[in-house]
Amino acid sequence: MKTERILPWAVGALALAAAVFAARAPGKVNGFDVDAFARLPVLEGGRVKPVDSVARNSLLMIRSQQSFRYDGHGVGADEWLLDVLFRPQRADQQPIFVINDPDVLGLLGLRQTADRYFSFAAIAPHLGEVEQQAMAAQRLDAKQRTRFQGAVLNLFERVYLYYKLKNTVQVPGGPPLSAELKAPGAPGADQRRAALVDLGVFRPLPPLAGQPPDAWRSAGEALQEAAAGTVHPGLDPLARLGAAWASGNPAGFAAAAADLRAVSAAAHPRALAMARDEIVFNRAQPFYVGMVIYVLALLALFVSWAWRPVLMRNTAFALLVAGAVVHTAGLVYRIILQGRPPVTNLYSSAVFVGWGAVILGVILEAMYRKGFGTAVAAASGFASLIVAHHLAGDGDTMEMMRAVLDSNFWLATHVVTITIGYSGTFLAGAIAIGYTLRKHLAPNLDDATTKALASMTYGVIAFALFFSFVGTVLGGIWADQSWGRFWGWDPKENGALLIVLWNAIILHARWGGYARERGIMAMAIFGNVITSLSWFGVNMLGVGLHSYGFMDKAFWALAAFIGTQLLFMVLCLVPRRFWAAGGEPGPAGRKASSGSRA
Repeated sequence: MKTERILPWAVGALALAAAVFAARAPGKVNGFDVDAFARLPVLEGGRVKPVDSVARNSLLMIRSQQSFRYDGHGVGADEWLLDVLFRPQRADQQPIFVINDPDVLGLLGLRQTADRYFSFAAIAPHLGEVEQQAMAAQRLDAKQRTRFQGAVLNLFERVYLYYKLKNTVQVPGGPPLSAELKAPGAPGADQRRAALVDLGVFRPLPPLAGQPPDAWRSAGEALQEAAAGTVHPGLDPLARLGAAWASGNPAGFAAAAADLRAVSAAAHPRALAMARDEIVFNRAQPFYVGMVIYVLALLALFVSWAWRPVLMRNTAFALLVAGAVVHTAGLVYRIILQGRPPVTNLYSSAVFVGWGAVILGVILEAMYRKGFGTAVAAASGFASLIVAHHLAGDGDTMEMMRAVLDSNFWLATHVVTITIGYSGTFLAGAIAIGYTLRKHLAPNLDDATTKALASMTYGVIAFALFFSFVGTVLGGIWADQSWGRFWGWDPKENGALLIVLWNAIILHARWGGYARERGIMAMAIFGNVITSLSWFGVNMLGVGLHSYGFMDKAFWALAAFIGTQLLFMVLCLVPRRFWAAGGEPGPAGRKASSGSRA
């Protein structure tokens, strides 16, 4: 029918329109053009970015969210940062610190309630005890810390970041920046300027004509130069902006922000353009929007099993394509912003692995039109973006490259190729999980769909084997150029080799008749375990030449993932409805399992 062809794509188009709408500039906050402040370029973490990125990343690290509610209204990251910089007495009352550990709450003398968000003012009386416990925990290896020690060290790091932000432009409790600028010889001014130099998180003042591109100035450095007689042209507008925010003067705030933008435009116009482009990306949040669209695609597919199968299945596919478009746009935008290939750290690898699985799923669904390509692609895209979302809590996801990775050629060849291999192996495992759930949950099984799933899995495994093998060989060549040896049995190298070997074992088991339908599917699910260990597990070891990706916070999540995969393997191998009729498979199970061996 015409409706079943047109309506699904109209729904997909609406999803894309909503994604574009999300990138719009926000309105004013209590009359203040906060967006004008958010667009200002600064230097932080070795790269130029908008203030908005600093605000979002900092609040995400401290609260695990990019906004919160306080005093009856929502507070965005930029408004929060303005309070931290220029109204610290208000910022200290805002509930931004999430504390879940009961022993840490006990240390702070706080009650365990449903709301685990606390203000700096609530924590401040016990900062001495927190610092003492954190320093003791810091002296231990990460693997030796107790749950309490890990939690108290995490809280201390977040509190210290908040403290440094408060001391980036002016010292809390001291004179405002405007007063410091007017009275450089005031008592204690030298100490305050030195504190701003040591603690400042970002540098808001761009290099002037004739200065090198990295000669950005912090507020403390600019005040030191001003005391010596050289006043940076951006220092006075920055002081006026802070004074206007603290006194509630929207007009003065807008004028000061415009003057600061003019200083950047004259001194470093490229920085202004870079900040403008990145803030559009921040507002659009393409990976969050893509995650939402993937969920909608899954919901539409679930509805198709009970109502209007063709219409809803087509709608689910259209939503999947819309999600893939948003996902792709976000990936390309990141590449342009960074000037790097798509995979540069763990966060971007999660984004890219999900993207690869989604694109393969779209191709499979276009070929077979069974709905399973949509299901596994949407589920894989959603799961990978969830992983990326949690990895974003570690800070700037577009951080400067580590020296060992600073090669666009090898990032574009070895890293991208082997990550595509990850995508293929995970997608094959996801299809096998779909096969398993269908076998036990679907009321009726048709041979055509079962054969299609088996064919999909075989094809994707062959695809994954090719890319993982080529990526591993390219990695050896890169290692030979970088470290003087092609292979050194590094944990990461071993993980890559295991993926190649396991995919090869699956194909040989199928060709030799050692495993048939159920066995191949169970082996494909185990491929998820091997790939997750290669991708994340070896990063938890903290050893080897690839330990630059070290992380230790995801152990239990990884263990839980492996446990679920082993459970799916068992379900895959047992006959259909095994637990029915005293453990004997019913007629449908006998028919589905007859003539096959695991």
